[in-house]
Amino acid sequence: MRTKRIAGTAVVLTGSLLLTACGGGDGGSGDAAADEGGTFSAYIGEPENPLIPGNTSETEGGQVVDSLWTGLVEYDRETNEAVYTGVAESIESEDQKTWTVNLKDGWTFHDGTPVTAQSYVDTWNYVANSENAQGNSYFFANVEGYEDLQAEEGQSPAATEMSGLRVIDDQTFEVTLAEPYAQWPTTTGYTAFFPMPQAFFDDPEGFGDQPIGNGPFKADEAFQDGVGITLTRYDEFGGDEPAKAAGVEYRVYTEINTAYNDLQAGSLDVVDQIPPDAIASAEDQFGERFRTQPRGDITSLGFPTYDERFADPEVRKAFSMAIDRQAITDAIFQGTRTPAASFVSPVVDGYREDACEACELDVEEANRILDEAGFDRSEPVDLWFNAGAGHEEWMQAVGNQLRENLDVEYQLRGDLQFAEYLPLQDEKGMTGPFRSGWIMDYPVMENFLGPLYTTAALPPAGSNTTFYSNEAFDAQLRAGNSADSIDAAIQEYQKAEDMLIADMPATPLFYGLIQYAHSEKVSDVHVNSFGRVEAEDVVVTAE
Repeated sequence: MRTKRIAGTAVVLTGSLLLTACGGGDGGSGDAAADEGGTFSAYIGEPENPLIPGNTSETEGGQVVDSLWTGLVEYDRETNEAVYTGVAESIESEDQKTWTVNLKDGWTFHDGTPVTAQSYVDTWNYVANSENAQGNSYFFANVEGYEDLQAEEGQSPAATEMSGLRVIDDQTFEVTLAEPYAQWPTTTGYTAFFPMPQAFFDDPEGFGDQPIGNGPFKADEAFQDGVGITLTRYDEFGGDEPAKAAGVEYRVYTEINTAYNDLQAGSLDVVDQIPPDAIASAEDQFGERFRTQPRGDITSLGFPTYDERFADPEVRKAFSMAIDRQAITDAIFQGTRTPAASFVSPVVDGYREDACEACELDVEEANRILDEAGFDRSEPVDLWFNAGAGHEEWMQAVGNQLRENLDVEYQLRGDLQFAEYLPLQDEKGMTGPFRSGWIMDYPVMENFLGPLYTTAALPPAGSNTTFYSNEAFDAQLRAGNSADSIDAAIQEYQKAEDMLIADMPATPLFYGLIQYAHSEKVSDVHVNSFGRVEAEDVVVTAE
């Protein structure tokens, strides 16, 4: 359960897409550890929005939300497979279009009210409704009746409930998709699908400050902007593995370097990313408390396709071919990034390591293409990135390569914090290429394509901040979703990816490793492939 847009800087796993009933990860020190209690602290950046799952589509708020909620399915730590350790007892279909979701007994929200089929149906209808402007609305676009909940700004949609959702009884509901989608159950562990209690609908604004989830930790206080929030263990948790620690304090930092300094000083317990200039020395300093983990992510350079200078795909292709990805990974990241030549992460089935020919350095061809496109090289290019997360050095390296290889000057635009940077993207505020980071929400190839580049994912419904729109690409992605096998789906998804490569709304740059460290106060610290600290497993060994 990972949310997509990544604040920080940061490899190959093989993940089956079949649901299994095995456990969702290593249980750490077991139930005995839960008795030890204790509270630990962890770094986050400022969340973009209040902590509502349907409108949390970035890593900072996502870390907190994932501690407060448990999904229908979860994802195995080692394989990334979807597993039935969450709220769902089963998700079954005879035709891959109509799915019956059966819930386990005993799950409650933190206010003591039961988690029911109606909780899911009401929540999903709310998130899908365009009037509510939820950033995760896109994830319901394949449910029958979704279009009836969409309307132009200022207008009301034709309906407030999707025809494809039906409550059968308290523990069972039915989901009918517009088209068959064999991998749909795998998607339901993602944040967008988390249920909300009646308390949310009674007071949405208050709920976003002090959410009520169904997960291993609960919020006894409101989130404080610029400060953070402390969560406590929920003793009535419905899952098999309650939180080991008595609480977790999420502290907001505007600079990753400040957080890292606090970790070094012992005043912060968990940092889930290491500043680029500290990578070389982190292992010597922290020993076994410094770890690396493959991450299902991609860093790209997005293009504002709405800007006249970058409306031509040939211009975007030329910029892509002028970037030496390997040189940057070696010089800036000490080889801890892998140059990307695909829009898809190596973590998921269907990845092709050499899909994007235009992702290879070719200065001569880049200049020829740029000349043919008539690009004005006399005006500098703005390069955008969010502040405080370790991006300035590598974005400057990109700019230096554009200057040297294309004779195009640049200006760095890195003065906005993540919570300011994302809304500006959504509002078509990028005046030049911009840093874009994405961690998978679920281990399916489609997740690196649909939420970022389909028409249905244009803001505010999704994360298509390049504002690319291509009906043929949308149709090709639907063909992948409706394929009758995973292998067939991958073939269709790869055709869709080829369309992206031809149009280049963004250019893939790097795949990352998760690099994290923790203090001597805690053990059993793990950051999964989705970039989440698994807070429920952390054991506090000393106060």
